[in-house]
Amino acid sequence: MSDPQLLESEKRVLPTLNDDGTRRWLKPKHAEGRYDTARKVVGWSLIALFVLLPFWKIGGHPAIWLNLPGRQFIFFGKVFLATDTEVLLLGMLSIFITIFLLSALLGRVWCGWGCPQTVYMELVYRPVERFTDKMAKRFGQQALATTFKYLAFLIISMGLAHTFLAYFVSVDVLGQWMVSSPFEQPSAFLIMAGTVGLMMFDFAFFREQMCTVICPYARLQSALLDKHSLIIGYDRERGEPRGKGAAKEIKKKLPVIQREHGDCIDCGACAAACPTGIDIRDGLQLECIACAQCVDACDNIMDRIGAPRGLVRYSSQAILEEGAEKKLVRARTIVYPFLLAGLLGGLAFAVSTHRSTEVKVLRGTGTPFTVDDGVVRNQIRVRISNRTDTIQSYALDIIGPEGTTLLAPVNPLEVAPDQTESALVFVHAPQESFEQGDLQVKIVVATDDFREERPFRLLGPMGTGAVKAGKVRNSPPRLER
Repeated sequence: MSDPQLLESEKRVLPTLNDDGTRRWLKPKHAEGRYDTARKVVGWSLIALFVLLPFWKIGGHPAIWLNLPGRQFIFFGKVFLATDTEVLLLGMLSIFITIFLLSALLGRVWCGWGCPQTVYMELVYRPVERFTDKMAKRFGQQALATTFKYLAFLIISMGLAHTFLAYFVSVDVLGQWMVSSPFEQPSAFLIMAGTVGLMMFDFAFFREQMCTVICPYARLQSALLDKHSLIIGYDRERGEPRGKGAAKEIKKKLPVIQREHGDCIDCGACAAACPTGIDIRDGLQLECIACAQCVDACDNIMDRIGAPRGLVRYSSQAILEEGAEKKLVRARTIVYPFLLAGLLGGLAFAVSTHRSTEVKVLRGTGTPFTVDDGVVRNQIRVRISNRTDTIQSYALDIIGPEGTTLLAPVNPLEVAPDQTESALVFVHAPQESFEQGDLQVKIVVATDDFREERPFRLLGPMGTGAVKAGKVRNSPPRLER
């Protein structure tokens, strides 16, 4: 049997684990202050934006609609398809470089101020928990308070899940799901129930472990941050040696040379307020999300004992550890903006030149071509995606050698808004026009304010002498590479 001593660690492995490996449930003490007020303004603004965006319609569509089944992505009136790879690539790269730049300048400001996990956990779920715990303590009804807490969590999670899914299925479809029976929409009901379950698991059980265990951003901060990046840190030079006697020395206004302690009175307020369970006095840690709760908690204590604020503050490792001056201009703060400017410029150009219609010309199925009375016939499929918000009538035509014609059962082809239609057309071309088995033409798709010419290679016999008119059918084509 193994020695239990071998399983012990000199330091806490994770802030959410006790020394014996059991879960350490965190209930951080809320610290009010200037940063807390600012975070509430930012957080509630983001929540309002998140809730209202699916209801805000531009051109008949939600402002943001990630229509995965329809392979469409709508952003503020612009319709993009899954085939718009250049826009997707530029957009993703722009997001990554923006994260790199913000991390180099402001550290983990996204984690503490803008991440949905932090915003909803600290502004919605934890206040509910604090309220129910307070009621349980006052009236002695712990079971009732716990029931009310999880019922409130369930209602909040349902609202959050419905809002989240509205970005993917639209508010209109979501409304139909909500009023219909689960037996009428079993797949929709299961999707909704699964999403609510995930929200409940995350915010009611997993909680801060999403930041400390799952999210990869903390583990990337060593590469994204440098010593001059903005972090929350403890001023060890000013605070040490810490001790309870510091408060008396400060109140007596003793000169620093006559004091036995620094400004830290070792009250633990900063650690008690941390939503991820760390002690900021231990130095920079990957669990720190830069939410500034420890800053507000420490500032409140400093105000009470008459010491200046800033013992725990936003600063940088270079300033706190080396006494260096603030340095904004560094290699990465120069390179990242240039890269971001280039990517955003390319993205703006791609979006501005984004066409309202996507046209694809494909070869028909079955026999590649037939020959009859000196005329070579090719079957072609024209696929048109209408990205506008009105019905469009597309006229089909062809540009080629004299005698080349295009026959379509339906011409012009009407396509509804945000829909894709295919038209099967037949192209007739004189046999003598083909050289080495092919003929280059252009398929034309046009409306009153749109025109596109798509090059296409017709297949035919290998030269006019290879076959006799009216005698050859289903000749083997020269395959496209």
